[in-house]
Amino acid sequence: MAESSAPWQPREEGFREICGLLEQQISHSSSSADKSQILQQLLHYSQYPDFNNYLAFILARAEGKSVEIRQAAGLLLKNNLRTAYKSMAPVNQQYIKSELLPCLGAADRHIRSTVGTIISVVVQLEGVLGWPELLQALVNCLDSNDINLMEGAMDALSKICEDIPQVLDSDVSGLAERPISILLPRLYKFFQSPHASLRKLSLGSVNQYIMLMPTALYVSMEQYLQGLFVLAHDPVSEVRKLVCAAFVQLIEVRPSFLEPHLSNIIEYMLQVNKDTDDEVALEACEFWSAYCDAQLPLGNLREFLPRLVPVLLSNMVYADDDESIVDAEEDGSLPDRDQDLKPRFHSSRFHGSDNAEDDDDDIVNVWNLRKCSAAALDILSNVFGDEILPTLMPIVQVNLSNTDDTAWKDREAAVLALGAIAEGCIHGLYPHLSEIVTFLIPLLDDKFPLIRSISCWTLSRFSKFIVQGIGHQKGYEQFDKVLMGLLRRILDPNKRVQEAACSAFATLEEEAAEELAPRLEIILQHLMCAFGKYQRRNLRIVYDAIGTLADAVGEELNQSKYLDILMPPLIAKWQQLSNSDKDIFPLLECFTSVAQALGNGFSQFAEPVFQRCISIIQTQELAKVDSVSAGVQYDKEFVVCCLDLLSGLAEGLGSGIESLVSHSNLRELLLQCCMDYASDVRQSAFALLGDLAKVCPVHLQPRLSEFLDVAVKQLSTPNLKDTLSVANNACWAIGELAVKVRQEITPVVLTVISCLVPILQHAEELNKSLIENSAITLGRVAWVCPELVAPHMEHFMEPWCSALSMIRDDVEKEEAFRGLCAMVKVNPSGALGSLVFMCKAIASWHEIRSEDLHNDVSQVLHGYKQMLINGVWDQCMSALEPPVKDKLSKYLV
Repeated sequence: MAESSAPWQPREEGFREICGLLEQQISHSSSSADKSQILQQLLHYSQYPDFNNYLAFILARAEGKSVEIRQAAGLLLKNNLRTAYKSMAPVNQQYIKSELLPCLGAADRHIRSTVGTIISVVVQLEGVLGWPELLQALVNCLDSNDINLMEGAMDALSKICEDIPQVLDSDVSGLAERPISILLPRLYKFFQSPHASLRKLSLGSVNQYIMLMPTALYVSMEQYLQGLFVLAHDPVSEVRKLVCAAFVQLIEVRPSFLEPHLSNIIEYMLQVNKDTDDEVALEACEFWSAYCDAQLPLGNLREFLPRLVPVLLSNMVYADDDESIVDAEEDGSLPDRDQDLKPRFHSSRFHGSDNAEDDDDDIVNVWNLRKCSAAALDILSNVFGDEILPTLMPIVQVNLSNTDDTAWKDREAAVLALGAIAEGCIHGLYPHLSEIVTFLIPLLDDKFPLIRSISCWTLSRFSKFIVQGIGHQKGYEQFDKVLMGLLRRILDPNKRVQEAACSAFATLEEEAAEELAPRLEIILQHLMCAFGKYQRRNLRIVYDAIGTLADAVGEELNQSKYLDILMPPLIAKWQQLSNSDKDIFPLLECFTSVAQALGNGFSQFAEPVFQRCISIIQTQELAKVDSVSAGVQYDKEFVVCCLDLLSGLAEGLGSGIESLVSHSNLRELLLQCCMDYASDVRQSAFALLGDLAKVCPVHLQPRLSEFLDVAVKQLSTPNLKDTLSVANNACWAIGELAVKVRQEITPVVLTVISCLVPILQHAEELNKSLIENSAITLGRVAWVCPELVAPHMEHFMEPWCSALSMIRDDVEKEEAFRGLCAMVKVNPSGALGSLVFMCKAIASWHEIRSEDLHNDVSQVLHGYKQMLINGVWDQCMSALEPPVKDKLSKYLV
């Protein structure tokens, strides 16, 4: 296979060998060992510079070979080009491109499709500029009236529009207009083609530009909309689905375009929401949520509610072939298969406000018409509130009262509907809630498992109301019935019901908190019984329910009668799982909550847990560089979970963790983790650094300067926005270290200040928690080293005081204000320009509990009052709002 200057020609021998290998590769009779040998040979060939030319030749010209072999050559060529195209000789690049274009109109559809995919890959790699002939070739094919040419060009174009739409909306030298302007009129024309494939590909291609909204689409919007109206009743369901998708995207991106046509579009979507093809109905159903989010006039939709709500309700009924119905029959004692286990993600520890996780209210995560309809009803109930009840409740009541076995799916959907509107229609439902809950409780024991599971979910949606009633006898009885009903369902033989009951119980736990204390023993007995009988997937949810219980009842759990039920099964499982078994993650998370709840009570279990975390982190750090010696593949999630559990231990045991830390190499491991390339490892590492600084700073001392340096680096990265959570935890840890090591922080003080000030100055672009932590850390550093920070006060007082005034009263805020007072003593003139902001920050306190801080703050205010004579102080006071002045009056100024 040699290169020459003459036009490239394949050699018969090379052609035969490669075709033979491809034939073996696609043969069903080849064993996996054969396949890997064939792959080795193909890899060997790919070292020859013209190997890809052979593949292009086979795809384009090997008429005597089967379509399957030609396609296999094309797919191999596509994969090779992804990695090798840029390093290929230009003459070979040119040869491949010249072979592809004539194949756009190949007689066989599979060949056309493969060619379209390869063309899209080449355009991804070198844009339209690198292939000037392509655009003209596509236009010629589109204008040809030959179905093969039109379809081949449309196939390639649709793939370019899907993968790299921006390429066609950019200037190309030698062209008077952008490619998309040349292509759009031709795509619109195909909307009216008699060939369904062209209607589908052209509409799909234009839809890809809604988000980008190039000028060409913007100025031809009316033509596009008219095209959509023509296609709205297309006989082909895939085209109708694309019409719905276009309306959904348009209402999300440019609702103003649809406003003149809204009534007609809503009417259309309502009809298509009942389409016999579920996929079309699902796409139409997305429209209602998008409409509510688009801030369009609600009046337009309001008049349709009496017709829309029944459609949503009927679409919430399980389809006969819904996989949930099949799954629901599965016996709870059957072990889970690996493919049943959804990947789980541990979210790293975070210090501060606003890291709320999205609670996933839904029970099973396959998106379908039923789920989408319930979500739409949820959103409509939040937007229109009780207005939907007169239409909805009569249908729900009729369906709930139909106790016939054949009507169980309608009953189930009615319970789902009650859960979906639980938030939005709470006012209208409120007078009837007690009745509704009373009606739902027996459904927990229904003979149909999917009614039992949905009743768990719907009851959990009313858990706030159920817990509020505890204060009076009837309410307490109802709460107890719900609690016991859910506990019964946690031990249901059916896996779906177990899952729903455990999740619902976790929600109830969060609401009820310490109200669960009188029932702790029976709750633990049920949870630990489930722990013994559940299969792997649902076991994760039991861990979560135990962790949530620990968070909810706190130190109430620290009694031997409870620990005797809770700990032995957890420890047995802990000993049973290996250090490389991913099933240990939820157990580590569960232990984290238990350790924090038990406080010192956990000390009897702490040593083996601590040692094992250290051992897992060590093994993983080794695996990162040498997985053979470590005996496991590196997986950072093990490190993150162990760091978080160590944080939980530090928080629970307090200074009791000191002896464990002192006899370990945690300090060195932690420093390594603080420098890890993975941001979630660093995030958890800095959380642990801060937690250890609080309880045993002496053990961090030998590497203190390195910990401080690496923490400060997290605050000054150019891409701070990508690693906000890391910066947040690092910032918090610096503050915790500062108040413990005091003067030893001196070497980094100015660097810290120079990083924190820009963060405070750009508060509106960053998250609330980082701003709060930056304000607190700046104050803590100023408290420890006021003489270093005070000279720079005027550069940051205004944004700093603004941030301080947003923070709730607590110890951290106290320490920040000690820094404020200390700086003012050193440099009183530094705050003069920002006095109004400082007064607002002081007024943000509900109450300063520390007497000496209260006196310091009072002294600062009186100092300024004496300093600002000739009416300047009064002028400053008059600039404050009345509530601020009222708050300051308690300092007698």
